[in-house]
Amino acid sequence: MRNGFPGMAAPHRVGGVHVQEGAVMFKLDRELVEPVMVAAFEGWNDAGEAASLAVEHLSDMWGAQELCALAPDDYYDFQVTRPRMSVVEGRLGEVEWPTTRVRVVRPSNARHDVVLVSGPEPNLRWRSYTADLLAIARELGVRRIVLLGSLLADAPHTRPVPVSGMASPPELGARHGLDPSTYSGPTGIVGVVHERFDAAGIETVSLWAAIPHYVAHPPCPKATLALLSRVQDFVGAEVPFGDLPEESVSWESDVDSLTAEDEDIAAYVRGLEEAKDTVDLPEASGDAIAREFERYLRREDET
Repeated sequence: MRNGFPGMAAPHRVGGVHVQEGAVMFKLDRELVEPVMVAAFEGWNDAGEAASLAVEHLSDMWGAQELCALAPDDYYDFQVTRPRMSVVEGRLGEVEWPTTRVRVVRPSNARHDVVLVSGPEPNLRWRSYTADLLAIARELGVRRIVLLGSLLADAPHTRPVPVSGMASPPELGARHGLDPSTYSGPTGIVGVVHERFDAAGIETVSLWAAIPHYVAHPPCPKATLALLSRVQDFVGAEVPFGDLPEESVSWESDVDSLTAEDEDIAAYVRGLEEAKDTVDLPEASGDAIAREFERYLRREDET
């Protein structure tokens, strides 16, 4: 099938490239083809850890290879985002410093590479941080970045997790049926990276999953699954879901049991369900089914 990314570029070879002080790439003895970057950041942008767990799921299922990590001293306040330590057989192990990791993988069902970016949201120097990420993306020949986030919302846990977002150019989001976000207000690193990559001429997509605010404790596999279902639209590769569908069913059942124990909470959830169903009533139309089928055909054509 044809490649889903316009203007297939020549393969891009990477090996031991110094991108920015403190960010050195490990040697990669193969060629990258039209890489798409997928990024998520722990913290403010990551309710229920749905976004960061989505990137980790991709890394685990696809077997991603470590490429580089940003220098933690430049971007993290270690009294806010603390390093972690472990004791093994009575001995102190190596301290794990918070950092942003970059990994790369060629999914078996894709003709192009995927670059995975993950780590805690930086505490310091956001403009320098995004400049470093952009330098890495340019060095790798990245043509598109998909940013993942999750937020707390008045959403019932019994209904499909809403995923909204924005795309630059807007036609990219419209082509894949992305519900555009109308949010205005404070932003996290996801918004800053989106703006910087868009200004640099890289296709940029942000996807946000809405987590029920009354069950905000991580993990939320149902939201992670919802994000990954949309990621495959923009990455152009089928995502193996693994155990996530079963974990989502189990998560919803557990929340059902918890809410049933408190009549006030149960009544509140019923109110959310009624409000959601009223808003989504037109989505039961044939037009909605047709749009979903078009998404499926487009995804098949791009892999």
